[in-house]
Amino acid sequence: MTDRHTGATGVTRRGFARLGASTALALVAATATVGIATAAPTTPATPTTEPTTSQAPPVATKTGWVALADDATKQITIWHNGEVVKTMPTSMGSNKHPTPNGVYYTMEKKREMYMDSSTYGVPVDSPEGYRTYVEYATRMSWSGIFVHAAPWSVNQQGVSNVSHGCLNVSTANGKYIYDNFPIGTPIVVRGTVGGSYTPGS
Repeated sequence: MTDRHTGATGVTRRGFARLGASTALALVAATATVGIATAAPTTPATPTTEPTTSQAPPVATKTGWVALADDATKQITIWHNGEVVKTMPTSMGSNKHPTPNGVYYTMEKKREMYMDSSTYGVPVDSPEGYRTYVEYATRMSWSGIFVHAAPWSVNQQGVSNVSHGCLNVSTANGKYIYDNFPIGTPIVVRGTVGGSYTPGS
């Protein structure tokens, strides 16, 4: 025959009766403590999700597109018609060759090109010289700043600044900007050690 009458202790009445007095008291005290602990009210968890959108920089755009390259995050955030549509890691100009801060407007696009330091007075064969093949290059300034594919710096993109002033992005992200940004799209650079950009330079 089974005794179904069990209390909060989980011990049957018959089993409880067989316990010694001290053991029974200890069992009751332990059960009471557990009951209090489990009955304590809990505080609702605080939501930790970040907002999914943020506000675009207050710059004029005739194309509906705006981009912000922020040195604090090493990310380029892209808005289209006021909505965030893409965020991508970037590597901007190093401290020796910083990207100036300010509002740039896209000027032209090159599906592929060679970037050559001699165009601004640094011989290709000098320690600071280079002649590098790049794809999906979107010009930001006549002084030679582009946002372009830079597969060689993918490990630094989003982490550190290693370029000669351009905005390095992955090949896929360079293609995204090349394909989607009409000429005249504003790209804002913020937070670098590069001083201020002179519009049109």
